[in-house]
Amino acid sequence: MTDERERSPRRGMCAAVLSLEAITLGLTTPVMISIADVAAGTAVAVGVGLAVVCLLLAGMLRAEWAYTLGWVVQVLAVALGFVIPLMFVLGGIFALLWGSAYFLGRRIERERAEAFAAYDEAGGGVGGSEG
Repeated sequence: MTDERERSPRRGMCAAVLSLEAITLGLTTPVMISIADVAAGTAVAVGVGLAVVCLLLAGMLRAEWAYTLGWVVQVLAVALGFVIPLMFVLGGIFALLWGSAYFLGRRIERERAEAFAAYDEAGGGVGGSEG
């Protein structure tokens, strides 16, 4: 029961969004080089750099500050549209997915906490037979 109380649906959903977004951002590297005529070093730094940041953040979502950085990544992904116009669309889709995962996950966490509090208050979680 304790594991179920500690597992964060927000963290899981946001980590999934960041992991998928990492793939998309990593794939912007060859597009920036071949289509947008961005220097290879710059394209690798931006595309692969953002992908690595996404993957690192996906693992750091136990800390609340990581969610703030997740919002920053969403802004940067949309801003990449100034280099690759399709990223306005793809970045916007990922920003919507991130926002949905973040706010829905918070709502689930809040409702779950209320349900567990009511369960504990009713005496269900105190030394009873759980199993």
